[in-house]
Order: sequence, then structure tokens, then C-alpha cells
Amino acid sequence: MFVCKKNSARSQMAEGFANQLGAGKIEVVSSGLEASHVRPEAIATMKDAGIDITHQTSNALSEFSPEDFDAVISLCGCGVNLPPEWVTRDVFEDWQLDDPAEQPDIFPQVRDQIKERVTRLIETLEAAPVG
Repeated sequence: MFVCKKNSARSQMAEGFANQLGAGKIEVVSSGLEASHVRPEAIATMKDAGIDITHQTSNALSEFSPEDFDAVISLCGCGVNLPPEWVTRDVFEDWQLDDPAEQPDIFPQVRDQIKERVTRLIETLEAAPVG
């Protein structure tokens, strides 16, 4: 589970990378403290990286059950706002990445940071399976 404030950019990009890089290895979902929409800038910057996230939707964290997830990754520093049952999963990380929605020119930079972190996360999960 990748979670962010509105599930509109960072968590959507992480979901896209994880679906591609972890295909057949992990199941991936993203959500937000509240649902909104997938930002067009996120769709465009992921397209530039060769990944289509146009089919992804913005979902609220409240639509999911924490017991269904082994790993929870916060991308916005919102981990402190998550209910305790979400931060006590087998794997919890709070990546605290800058919000490109506030500075659209940094979308490519944030996308590349997310790709690096998702790649490391998948390697870690493969090396030491959770659950």
C-alpha cells in the first residue's frame, strides 16, 4: 500500500512503478488520506518514463483494511496521521518526498526519486519476504 495525502501524484507514481517493476512478485494498491483524482501532470511524467497510469483511480485509505497489507509506504510524511494499525504492518516506511502538486516543475525529479525507492523496496521485499 502506497499512501499519500490525496492519492493524486506521488502515491500514483509509486503504484505505477511498483506494478511494472514488481509484476508477478507483489500486489500493489495506492490510496490517500482522502481521495481526489490522478493529476494530469503525474500521468504525463509517468508516460515520459514509459508507464501508463491513466487507468489508476484515486482511493481513500478508509476503503481498505490494514490486515490485507504487509507493507505500507507513506510518500508525503503523512505517516504520523495514519491510524496505528497502518504503521504497525510488517514493513512501514515514511519517504517524505516533496509534493510536486505544489511545484509542478519538480514532477520529473520526484518521479525519479520514487522509481529509485520503489526499486530498492521491491529488492528488500524479495530478499526478506514479509507476512
